[in-house]
Amino acid sequence: MKLWEKGMKTNEKIDRFTVGNDRELDLVLAEYDVRASKAHANMLGSIGLLTKEENLAMISALDEVHDSIEKGEFTIEGSFEDMHSKIEFLLIQKLGDTGKKIHTARSRNDQVLVAMQLFIKEELQSVKKQVKELFEVLLQLADKNKKVLLPGYTHLQVAMPSSFGLWFSAYAESLIDDLFFVDAALRVADQNPLGSAAGYGSSFPIDREMTTRELNFSTLKYNVVAAQMGRGKVEKAAAVGMAGVASTLSKLSMDICLYMSQNFNFISFPDDLTTGSSIMPHKKNPDVFELVRGKCNVIQALPNELTLLLTNLPSGYHRDLQVTKNSLLPALQELKACLDILTFSLPKAVVREDILEDPKYDLLFTVDALNDLVVQGIPFRDAYKQIALEVEEGKFKFGKDAKHTHQGSIGNLCLQEIRDKMKLIS
Repeated sequence: MKLWEKGMKTNEKIDRFTVGNDRELDLVLAEYDVRASKAHANMLGSIGLLTKEENLAMISALDEVHDSIEKGEFTIEGSFEDMHSKIEFLLIQKLGDTGKKIHTARSRNDQVLVAMQLFIKEELQSVKKQVKELFEVLLQLADKNKKVLLPGYTHLQVAMPSSFGLWFSAYAESLIDDLFFVDAALRVADQNPLGSAAGYGSSFPIDREMTTRELNFSTLKYNVVAAQMGRGKVEKAAAVGMAGVASTLSKLSMDICLYMSQNFNFISFPDDLTTGSSIMPHKKNPDVFELVRGKCNVIQALPNELTLLLTNLPSGYHRDLQVTKNSLLPALQELKACLDILTFSLPKAVVREDILEDPKYDLLFTVDALNDLVVQGIPFRDAYKQIALEVEEGKFKFGKDAKHTHQGSIGNLCLQEIRDKMKLIS
């Protein structure tokens, strides 16, 4: 069954190509299509296009479809083009002519728009929840290890003293920035497109404010053409938010891979969180973190992928937009899986507490020594030259006790302030 069938059979090869893997992806979106259909049916009842009895029967039938989805019994067979056609078929099968009325005053275009936006809203809220869980893990690790010093690097050269507290909390605060972008994407998605039909509205006196309330959207996408132009734009906004989170996770995973190597040996994990080699018995590989890095780097490409897909498309619907599902839905699942595995793994991290005993870190405190001279009244440039000469002649000596006290430094991590900042994100 196809919603656009006119009695003429489509070439099977054309059918396979145009449908693609939509049936598989629509199994994820079907519950949102049902939710939107219930709001639409109630609206049709409110304006007299469904009788009270028809409205109640429609809602009851849609509830049955929703139950079958929740139980995992809902399927989209090859004879159906997508979730929309299968759900409408079930309504007709159950209700006869009443079921045929569900498509009144809407198009498959605004059906998929509203289903996608409901899905994106829910998924991004789930991502936010997971990000906040990882954030809390990072802050707890920062507090636990705040006194354990760690060499900081610039250009992959030994630079200045850092600490595990500073390192863990840096990633925690970075996640707040990422959620600003996720929140922006949520605001874009939180606008009801239902009622835009094929992109030009309807001659029926529909009540779009009613469906906005019923579907818990914050506002309406008023202009029907603008609503249709939101297809792809909403997905791209979500992708930008996801890419921000992915960037932070990827960088964190890269640090972990470096720090786990024998050359650094800053951090380790229990054997059951690492994997071995097929021929090298001594290996403990950071496969989990390498995969997070790889998966998140792919997610970072998603905004560009969608940009290229949408480039030069004029207003109105185009079948190109179907491809957005192929990119976004799997990426969301990958991102959530990466967040989950990091939240699971990081609490098991074991940090090394004697890192700075290695002579290679003897020059880590040159800046601290320089600053001490400045405090004693020596001009900065002269102090710089004095320390540089001591380093050159191999005479530099300084204690390995960082005395950094300003906000956000080793000795003043501002963990509570960072936690308070996260609380501002709803």
